[in-house]
This record gives sequence, structure tokens and C-alpha cells, in this order.
Amino acid sequence: MLAIAVGTGSTSKNKFTSRLSTSVACVLLLLITGCSQGETKSAQSIEAINANSAVAASNNISTLRIGYVGSSEPTGPLGWAKKKGILERELQKLGFKNITFARFPNGPDLNEALVAGQLDIGSLGDTPAIVLRARGQETRLLRITQFNTTAWLVAKKNGPRSLAELKGQTIATQKGSYMHRYLLGLLAEAKIAKDVKVVHLMTTEAKGALERGDVAAYATSSDLGPFLKSQGFPVIDSSANHKGLSATSLVVATESFLAKQPNFPQKFNAILTEAAKDLKANSEEYYQYHAQTTKYPINIIKVSFPLKQVSEEPLPAEGVELLEGTKKFLVSQGLAKSDFKLADWAVKEK
Repeated sequence: MLAIAVGTGSTSKNKFTSRLSTSVACVLLLLITGCSQGETKSAQSIEAINANSAVAASNNISTLRIGYVGSSEPTGPLGWAKKKGILERELQKLGFKNITFARFPNGPDLNEALVAGQLDIGSLGDTPAIVLRARGQETRLLRITQFNTTAWLVAKKNGPRSLAELKGQTIATQKGSYMHRYLLGLLAEAKIAKDVKVVHLMTTEAKGALERGDVAAYATSSDLGPFLKSQGFPVIDSSANHKGLSATSLVVATESFLAKQPNFPQKFNAILTEAAKDLKANSEEYYQYHAQTTKYPINIIKVSFPLKQVSEEPLPAEGVELLEGTKKFLVSQGLAKSDFKLADWAVKEK
């Protein structure tokens, strides 16, 4: 297991320590459900959840409440289905009069909303989804929307240039994320897990922490990694260099929702399949949308979101293999409370 600590030193680092103290104290909770940290959950998320709950209370069958991790709008097949009107058009045929979205900064916060009964559907990374299911929470896997998602290990400028040079250093990542799982696997593979300190830091704070030298390196997401590289931050490693350390993006649903909507998985997967095919057929238009949504340059988006990673089927074999490997690793590290069979988790379409 990795040591969890925060380094001390200069004034800037003391400020950094203060900013992270809450994060470190609740890191285990963050892995499971999420830890409120100032502005961690956006106002948009809170307002959307409150609105969702009010609508759901009056009619919890005709309202579909979707949560997602990311930018102002969802991306990938789900975001494209929303953007192109495919989602609303097809779900209305199923009797859903209202479709509401809540945005979350990370998977553990989305998990918290699922557990609280504030969402029906969640679009998130594999690590938080597995951790939640391993706790015995009643979710079902609907779909793998993307597989082989790359995580990156980016260093501060004038800092370490290799894994060996990270010994004795502090590395940050967003705890409970697929980047966290990648970092744990990487450090174990390099046999330096006991020689580094790992702290929690949201991706929104990564660039500043690297610029100040608060951390030696940051394990980051598929889009932020290439962006930081374009800003002159050295890349030490990426999950693409290691079999089994890249991630999958998932869509899960609560069992209570599916009990009321038994035909939903088949219909919903048909919608996302249509959206996946459409975004591939209109790739330039899609990339423009993705770039506009995430505020990254389009060349960064093309690197971070290759269309071959987008699944046109619910459970692609390569994605399932990656998901199984991630589950086994999380269980072996004690980060997932118990093991379970993916076949039992995946919903069986009627």
C-alpha cells in the first residue's frame, strides 16, 4: 500500500498542505462515496440534483435523472445523443417526459448521489463504479462507452524525468479515479510504491500545483495530460505503455430504477449505439463539440479521444477484459471491499 502524506517546506507548500488537509483526512471515504471539499461539487450539480429530486418526487417514472463526470456538458456517445436530440426523441417514446442532467467533478461524488437516490443513471469511470458495486450497492452495468482511456503521469518543469527519480517525492492525483488506479498500478509495477507519497488533488488544481512545485508529478486524465504536455510539462509515463492500466468509461443504473423500467437497458443501449455511430460518421463536427464543451484545443481532443476507443456495442470484449483487470487490482489492494462477477453486474437485456 502507498504512504499517504503531504510534504512540508516553503510558504507555498504550507498553503498547499492546508488546502489538502481535508482531502488527506477523508481519502478513504473519497474512494467510496466522495468528500465535500469547498467547491468540489459545482453549483450546477447541486441545483440539478435539487431539481431532479423535486421532479422525481412527483413522478419518478416519467423522469430520467442522469449524472455524469466532466465538463459543462457530457461528452462521448451520451453527450452526442443529448446534443443531436437523439436522447430526448427516443426516450420520449419510452414515456420519459423529463430528462435532467447533473454534473459532478469526479466519480466518488456521483456515487454519493446514486447512493442517496438522487440519480437513476450514472456515467463515470470504471474505478469509482467498481468500488461502489463492491460495497454491495445495488447498481447494474448498462454499458462500456469507451475503453483504453489513457492516463498520464506528468512532471513539474525542471523536475524528475523518470520513475526512478520520483523516489522520495510527492505525487498527486484525483483519488478514486481511473488515474488513481493507473498510478497505483504503475508504482507497484515499478516497485517504488513505498518510496513515494501520494496525495489527493483535483484535476482543476493540477497545473497550478505543478507550476509552484508543490508536487513532483501528477497522474492525470486523458485530455489534461496532452494539454499539460503542450504547455511544456514533461510526460514521464502513460497508461498506454502498460497492459491493463488504461481505463474504461461506464454507464450504470440503480436497480430500483430498473425494477420500474425493465425494458430500459435495451432501449438505452440502442440510443447510445446510434449516437456512437453518428459521432464517428460526423467526427469533425463531434470534435468541435467536444472541444467547445471541455475548453481544450481540438488537436488535444483528437489525441485524448481517438474514435477507435468509442464502443458501438454495450460490452466490447477488449473493454470487458480491461474492466476485469481493474476490478481484480482494486480488490487485491483493498480498495474494493469485495469481489464480484462482472457477468452478475452487467444487466441482461430483455
